[in-house]
Amino acid sequence: MKKLSVFFLLSFVQMFFSQELALVKENSKIGFINKSGDYVIQPKFEAAKSFSDGLAAVKVGQFWGFIEKDGNMVIDPTFTNVKDFHDGICIVEKDKTWFYINKKGEKLTMPNSDKLYDFNDGLAFMKAGDKIGAFDKEGKIIIPQEYTIIKPFQNGFARIYKDNHWGIIDNKGNIVVPLEYSDIGEYVNGMAWAQKVLTLGIIDGKDFNAVDGADKIWDFGNQPMTYARKNKKIGFVDRKGNWIIEPKFDKARGFNQDLAPAYVDNKWGFIDIKGDFIIEPAYNDAEVFSNDGLAPVKGKDWGFIDKTGKLIIPMDYDISVSFGFNEKNKGFNNGISRVKKSGKWGFIDKSGNLLGNKWFSNAELFQN
Repeated sequence: MKKLSVFFLLSFVQMFFSQELALVKENSKIGFINKSGDYVIQPKFEAAKSFSDGLAAVKVGQFWGFIEKDGNMVIDPTFTNVKDFHDGICIVEKDKTWFYINKKGEKLTMPNSDKLYDFNDGLAFMKAGDKIGAFDKEGKIIIPQEYTIIKPFQNGFARIYKDNHWGIIDNKGNIVVPLEYSDIGEYVNGMAWAQKVLTLGIIDGKDFNAVDGADKIWDFGNQPMTYARKNKKIGFVDRKGNWIIEPKFDKARGFNQDLAPAYVDNKWGFIDIKGDFIIEPAYNDAEVFSNDGLAPVKGKDWGFIDKTGKLIIPMDYDISVSFGFNEKNKGFNNGISRVKKSGKWGFIDKSGNLLGNKWFSNAELFQN
């Protein structure tokens, strides 16, 4: 029985520390709430950052330290400036010097760099002059300093630039798409748009498939198609470079939940994967459906519809900024959306209920 009690206690502790919290500001003080709208950490800080990698930076007096999700200070406030933790490592400033620390607050010895970069996908960039490489959390150099540009890693892959050409590497430093392109997009599920000399097309694995007449192609999202422009009209192409929806829209955004926003005759609606309007164009603006099955649409203000076009949440709000396919999208994320009304920020659930029945002078997205 005692072992069972210990097991449940450990499970509770793990669940508590894995929950997402949102930074909110009330009466000029910052605290953190859970998804029930309850304060987990009371508003008592003059300045703070959102949780990242399980820790949040808070300012006490003139110095920054870090707290856990129970509000306890785990790294004493001794730093004049800090960034966020990623992969268990954070960049901090003390005595006018920037350096890396671990979650114990211990200073780490890392390769020399003209500039310090946050860790991302287990790697941090290092720069010497105009050359960039990367090292891992142990300080081992994984990617030699031979590239002019390395873009941040997304899902284990990054765009690289060298000798006037772009390619793709993985987070082991292996080249997965050769450096032979004039421009290139994000590598998602083995796909990316790219430009070879004057021709735009789709990379499928390592193969390049030209897209007939395209003068712009956007990054892939969660489905094996993306939108592209030809003769000032938008259509959709597959990973082989074929037009699967002919370019006939004035504007469009990516597919999710098998629906995509499309714009004709000065109004937005939603099309299916055949290019037919399932939700007729009637909105001044529209965003991609989230995995929660709701999409933001705008009349005078923003509200949310379901996949049948039914208005679920009235158009009474402003909504948060867009974070793209690889980050959090506009609108709902895991059942919660950050919204603004009458100059105040709050959170609503999928039924439109205000979390904690409370508005704040500032509120950030829920983070781990």
